[in-house]
Amino acid sequence: MTTTQKERTEDELRELAERAGRELEDAPALEVLRWAVDTFGEKFCVTSSMEDAVVAHLASRVRPGVDVVFLDTGYHFPETIGTRDAVDAVMEVNVVTLTPEKTVAEQDAEHGPRLHDRDPDLCCALRKVRPLEAGLTGYQAWATGLRRDESPTRANTPVVGWDARRRKVKVSPIARWTQDDVDAYVAEHGVLTNPLLMDGYASVGCAPCTRRVLEGEDARAGRWAGRGKTECGLHG
Repeated sequence: MTTTQKERTEDELRELAERAGRELEDAPALEVLRWAVDTFGEKFCVTSSMEDAVVAHLASRVRPGVDVVFLDTGYHFPETIGTRDAVDAVMEVNVVTLTPEKTVAEQDAEHGPRLHDRDPDLCCALRKVRPLEAGLTGYQAWATGLRRDESPTRANTPVVGWDARRRKVKVSPIARWTQDDVDAYVAEHGVLTNPLLMDGYASVGCAPCTRRVLEGEDARAGRWAGRGKTECGLHG
């Protein structure tokens, strides 16, 4: 058994995360991802909402064919599904699409229509949180595109941290990046982005719960606007 395939205990994983979080705080994104790939091998994946493919692109430079996990909630904009398909077609990654246990129609039959309006936390739990937890079962570590500048709720995002809920190492290689850094990387490498980002959307989620942002608002202001909700539950 190679080190990249080694089974680790929960304590070992947590210690790895805490040590790497300290040692890699100021490291470039590629170095963070190289550490993750060298440490976890096939037990490492990238998750992507297909807002853009920046982290997927970065990871593919370190490990071509890396798994990129996408949650198809059944409520996505067509542009988001199109971005996923384009990423799968042109990038050196393996897109893994996760789906909820129930279709939208089945959920409507059980909970009533438009659950996202009446109980958005439950809707997110059913269509995002639970499918991701099931989909990450075979991995020891996962990468996200979280950035500290996106919103106050993400200001303390560690570059490498311990995901206590899922008992996995959570890697956020571009946590210290700004939007300008993202834009520069996209321009330099021709990275695919969701067309909605050019149409007034600063953060792209499910269509019923996402609107364009207004001038001066932070990037997450268009998500669940007016509902006192800022996160879907995947990251907190």
